[in-house]
Amino acid sequence: MITNTPVRVKICGISDPKTALAATEAGADALGFVFAPSRRQVTPEQARAIIETLPPFVARVGVFVNAAPTRVTEIALHCGLTAVQLSGDEPPGYDALLNIPLIRTLRVGNGRPLPDLKEYRAGAFLFDTYREGSYGGTGTAFDWSLLKKINCPGPLILAGGLDAVNVREAVRLVRPYAVDVSGGVETGGRKDIQKIKEFINLAKGVN
Repeated sequence: MITNTPVRVKICGISDPKTALAATEAGADALGFVFAPSRRQVTPEQARAIIETLPPFVARVGVFVNAAPTRVTEIALHCGLTAVQLSGDEPPGYDALLNIPLIRTLRVGNGRPLPDLKEYRAGAFLFDTYREGSYGGTGTAFDWSLLKKINCPGPLILAGGLDAVNVREAVRLVRPYAVDVSGGVETGGRKDIQKIKEFINLAKGVN
């Protein structure tokens, strides 16, 4: 649905309080904390310490890959997460084992068959670039026109290779509920506050 509401922005891979606060001050609607193996991975203790510094009304999303539901719930409660993002091969029905808002990641493109969203229940669906053996963070975009073939039953979040160069075009073409970025706002593998500010301004500036 096309509305006049600015697109929401999630900055993923947050690992320190300074960046977290700078992102929220720049207008980020959500911050992502990666609990799966990754160079951006944080421990529950690290995430909790960062989350305790955040202002209210900023969504705090935990990113998990093939973790046991009991572990996801434990970390969510410990850290004060407001939602969890499943980015692995979690089967349909996994959502019934959680009692927290859920974002389901689906990887598309590069010849991968389009998913049947009727199999899944989630509060929102995040579309990322498919690469064999990878669960995200590829830094490459997929063909956004593929999303025209998908009847998304909930809010659509666009991810995969977004940065300041292409985010305006992505928002205009896809009209997502939100965009998700990590590597596209980094320099030398670390979050770059100026890039975060630029990305948020460009994304939210699309009418």
